[in-house]
Amino acid sequence: MKHIRIADTTLCQGNYTFKEKIEIARQLEKLGVDVIELPAITEVRSDTLLVRTMASFVKNATLSVAAGVTAESIELAAAALEGAAKPQIRIELPVSPVGMEYSCHKKPDKMLAWIGEAVAAAKSKGVAVEFAAVDATRADDGYLQAAIDAAIGAGADCVAVCDNAATRLPDDFAAFIGGVEVNVPLAVSCDNKNGLACASAILAVGAGANSVKTAIGGDGVALDTFANMVQNCGDTYGFACGIRYTELGRIVGQIGWITDPTRNEKPASVASAADEGIRFDQKDDRDAVMGAVAQLGYDLSEEDTARVYEEFCRVAEKKTVTAKELDAIVANVALQVPATYTLDNYVINSGNIISASAQITLQRDGKTVQGVCIGDGPIDAAFRAIDQIIGHHYELDDFQIQAVTEGKEAVGQALVKLRANGRVYGGSGISTDILGASLRAYLNAVNKIIYEEG
Repeated sequence: MKHIRIADTTLCQGNYTFKEKIEIARQLEKLGVDVIELPAITEVRSDTLLVRTMASFVKNATLSVAAGVTAESIELAAAALEGAAKPQIRIELPVSPVGMEYSCHKKPDKMLAWIGEAVAAAKSKGVAVEFAAVDATRADDGYLQAAIDAAIGAGADCVAVCDNAATRLPDDFAAFIGGVEVNVPLAVSCDNKNGLACASAILAVGAGANSVKTAIGGDGVALDTFANMVQNCGDTYGFACGIRYTELGRIVGQIGWITDPTRNEKPASVASAADEGIRFDQKDDRDAVMGAVAQLGYDLSEEDTARVYEEFCRVAEKKTVTAKELDAIVANVALQVPATYTLDNYVINSGNIISASAQITLQRDGKTVQGVCIGDGPIDAAFRAIDQIIGHHYELDDFQIQAVTEGKEAVGQALVKLRANGRVYGGSGISTDILGASLRAYLNAVNKIIYEEG
């Protein structure tokens, strides 16, 4: 039985938020894809933080970061992948005359030399290396094979042939793949502009390919369609993949919801109906609350489930929790970087005849740490006390308070932006107590800074 590796490219095909990218990666890992592909590092700090955060929970799939256009891109990819269980640098370079000239400004002979240099540089980082021949079906006769030979000669562990033009019918593409000579695993990537990507990919597997690049909601081979094709035809033709089929429909639906650009255009009447149907208080148990979270479209890890329920219990002690507030809770406590500091308790004194003071107690590595400060108002005093504990003062770039829900017991949200090393880090917190929301927002931003600096 031939095993087809699934390399998913969803995260390379859309403009998603940090939290959305993390959630997509979580779901892909849970689904059992073999490789999770990420685009090249462009925003160094945020992209590096993203990859390192994914590395903390992606243990079974390979994390693959694109590079190769410049030597710096290889260095950035290697640095971001530090700590990953199965790291891979993906050297993506064009092999068609047009692509080489306009994307890399290189002549064919210079490109062959650079392919070898780039693969060797990536290999020297102690990670797996894939060479992806972009626009391969439009390469000059013999040039694709020369490029592949150069990559393998320099140490490439696997090779991908990409049909970006989609000008070949499936049987022609399969014959094209059959003519490629490799002694390492071979992957294919097919554009779906003609609706033939899945057919081209499965015939390419029959012609010798070992891996297929898929996506959810993108322009390539549809993950669910291809996986179902493997399941339905695998016994007959002798191939299989590692996708968890019992999870396939739900996870593809969840990621599809995340990647759908129209998901926030839900009619107000629908939102109101959902809000009226979800009302909880402190008597409701975890199963009921997390069932409502699933109803809202979230599929959380065990760790995030525990965080969400803990935050729910804190809010529910003071008021009824509706769908809107549950959404806010999930958004603010799930899908975050690991917390170096967590809030234990606080006492804040303020008035018109005394100076504002704050006593803050935090937890770090199971130990209690405390700070006491006077400030220009209760929030300034609280922030100063946190600075005292962590031993560093970060520039406050912005601070906002806004209501998430209406009424005298409304849940408030605080937004904090801290500036460190020339970059702004945002944090948010929610609570019926606006001081508590502010403290949580400040800590959220501090934890992001510490995580990246560490």
